Amino acid sequence: MGHIWTLENRYRAWLAVELAVCEAWREMGRIPGDAMDVIRNRADIDVVRILEIEETTRHDIIAFLSCLEEKVGPDARYIHLGCTASDIVDTANGLLLQQAGRLVLNDMRALLEVLEDMAHRYKGVLCMGRTHGIHAEPTSFGLKIAGFYAEFARHLVRLDTAVEDVRVGKISGAVGTYAFLSPELEEKALARLNLRADEHSTQIIQRDRYAQFFSALAVMAGGVERLCTELRHLQRTEVLEAEEGFGGGQKGSSAMPHKKNPISAENMCGLARLIRSNALAAMENQALWHERDISHSSVERIIMPDSTILADYVLTRLAGLLRGLVVNPERMRENMEKSFGLHFSQRLLTALVDAGLPRQKAYETAQRLAMRSWESRSPFPELVRFDPDIRAALSDAALVDLFDTACYLRHEDTIFARVFGH
Repeated sequence: MGHIWTLENRYRAWLAVELAVCEAWREMGRIPGDAMDVIRNRADIDVVRILEIEETTRHDIIAFLSCLEEKVGPDARYIHLGCTASDIVDTANGLLLQQAGRLVLNDMRALLEVLEDMAHRYKGVLCMGRTHGIHAEPTSFGLKIAGFYAEFARHLVRLDTAVEDVRVGKISGAVGTYAFLSPELEEKALARLNLRADEHSTQIIQRDRYAQFFSALAVMAGGVERLCTELRHLQRTEVLEAEEGFGGGQKGSSAMPHKKNPISAENMCGLARLIRSNALAAMENQALWHERDISHSSVERIIMPDSTILADYVLTRLAGLLRGLVVNPERMRENMEKSFGLHFSQRLLTALVDAGLPRQKAYETAQRLAMRSWESRSPFPELVRFDPDIRAALSDAALVDLFDTACYLRHEDTIFARVFGH
């Protein structure tokens, strides 16, 4: 990913655009064939020389063109014919964002494979579901991971759409009117680059396209942070249902030798915030003066490499974290028992309603026993079985069915079929 944003690769993207325009002009009879041959054979990039010229010109595209003129000679007069700098830069951005976007999409596909494997591996492994951080009702660790898979599948679709939306270029001139160019020339040049023509560009491609691209990365980063936050909570000493792999020789603290910390997940939570903040900068770039100004340029020189490099990094690191994740089903069972079976309270409530009690009366009965269980640290199922009001309402068979944990996973197959239906 880092190579995409090097000056060398950036200048080569500019050169690809210039050559595509020249080839289109040649096809339309404006550039002689022998001149095109010279341009093709001699045009090349010299990063050091371009930067040296830019010290004088203070304009990167002019420095780039000056370097090409030195290499090509008199036939360089045909290069950049009728174009403005943004024709080259914005069209090259389409190429560079395609390169970067495809890498991130591949990272996301690799992560989805890891999540799918984990979900199936831990399907049926009961663990406590928590709301507000408090024990709620059981779920399975497989269902928990399947939920993250479903989310990242949506991230993949969003980013794929955004990558396609920035697969555009423009060769329309100073304010987008083709005064010295033509839509025909633009179509021919962009076809060589596998780019679509922007329906209507001014001097630039409008930045709502870029805002969508970086917003898709930002929403994906929110998904990374959500998953990493879950892993951090699961590694807390009091929970310890899952923990990051800990390598031989690894250290967790300079002061406390016993520490094993969720450092990868914490690191990715922080980096996700950077990716999201860059999306705001991309949205701020939408409102430019008239047909264009240059306030967006300095921003994009930072957020284009930073956001895509960070996205590539966090997705790759997250996949690695999950591959090495230590999952503890026994601790999951132990943690379920720490709330004394209170997760059966809704089962009791529903059973009492089905037995004919008014809902408010059923709720009060279930809550009374739940509070007693919590305060006395007594098993909720035992209190239920020996309560005279419950015995009057529910049969022995109903009580046996009431405390069967299999009920919580009876639709697990259906959910998996929805998530992994492909």
